[in-house]
Amino acid sequence: MPKIVCFGPGPQFKGGIANYNTSLAKAFDQMPDAEVHIVSWTQQYPAIIPRDFIDRKSRTDQLEGTKIKVHYVTNYNNPLSWRKTVNLIKSLRPDMVVFQWAIAIQGIPLAYIARKLKNSKSIKVVFDLHFVIQKEGSKLDATFTKMGIRHANSYVVHARQTADELQEVFPNKEFELVDDSKNVENSGTKILKLYHPVYDMFKPDPDFDVEAAKKVMNLKKHVFLFFGFIRKYKGLHNAIEAFAKLANQRDDISLLIVGESFWQTLDQTKLSTRLKNKLFGLAKGLFLRKQDDERHYNPLRQIDHLNLDNKVYVVNDFVPNEDVHKYFQVSDNLLLFYLTATPSGVESIGYNFNLPMLATAVGHFPETIQDGYNGYLAKPDNTDDMAAVMQRAIDNPIPAEHIRATSKDMSWFNYASTILKHL
Repeated sequence: MPKIVCFGPGPQFKGGIANYNTSLAKAFDQMPDAEVHIVSWTQQYPAIIPRDFIDRKSRTDQLEGTKIKVHYVTNYNNPLSWRKTVNLIKSLRPDMVVFQWAIAIQGIPLAYIARKLKNSKSIKVVFDLHFVIQKEGSKLDATFTKMGIRHANSYVVHARQTADELQEVFPNKEFELVDDSKNVENSGTKILKLYHPVYDMFKPDPDFDVEAAKKVMNLKKHVFLFFGFIRKYKGLHNAIEAFAKLANQRDDISLLIVGESFWQTLDQTKLSTRLKNKLFGLAKGLFLRKQDDERHYNPLRQIDHLNLDNKVYVVNDFVPNEDVHKYFQVSDNLLLFYLTATPSGVESIGYNFNLPMLATAVGHFPETIQDGYNGYLAKPDNTDDMAAVMQRAIDNPIPAEHIRATSKDMSWFNYASTILKHL
């Protein structure tokens, strides 16, 4: 009977990593006689970060019908809770702990927890890497990353680029890249290359009235969707500019932007928020390059500047899980014009709705998106080419069966089973 701990944000948190950690735990829970625990943060980041990370809107219990137990215990700002986390996990006597690694700043507490668990010898420590080289390029990233992920027995990656970056961070370490097509037994630390599974928590509603919803949102015939937190690396500014170029040529297209501005989730008039902003700004000034500070990134201002008010529909808010399907079902193509990319949860959601992906040829996208088959690839930072790609998607629509074929084996159960098989 496997005993597994999934360490990462629990279902009370917003965002892709919380959804990911919860979905992975649910997949392990489907294994015969498995015992699965989620050990979660209570606070994931330094207290000065001016952002609300709790999902206060979703209504559905994601763990309903499972045997999974959730333990909210780890506070980034309280080292005593790190020790408490280690003791809790050891008391559960798991065979394996799978850590979700998605941001370098968590390297300090995760280094402590992983090292203590690995030293116990009886627990396999696995890091599921969503990145190695951080998108935002902080000066401290390399240090925190090297510190945070070094105490692993093995790793899971979702792109060859991530495996290459892991070797770059640990140049003297012997690694062996494996996948589900072969069993490898050697002395090297295993890197299991898999995929980002397709979220089964987001599904089309067969009773949803697409045309009525499009009418309410004033959407035209061809709808392009940008979905998810608004962060600079996701390139929404380029997507809006590219859309404007195409909108100058045709009047039957709409841009649907659905997502929360990442740094605007707190009441900016409160003294506590102003104080956090001040302290956070000082910290960023000390540790980050000027271009890394994206708190004032606001691509939505371009909508007015480019006279797109009647062609763009914006939901600038966090979307409850129960409402996600609406925006994917009214859309025809998903925009992923990222500046840099690691495997994307938004891309994974798109597969579940058979949406073609229009992406920049950066990061892992050329691995997962076959140009002309399940989507189209544009040149990075080239809004003319992005507009041309959008036009191609209209002229030559990607068949839904191509999307289904791409994702047919990308289930969470297959993913979890492969981890147990190889690691």
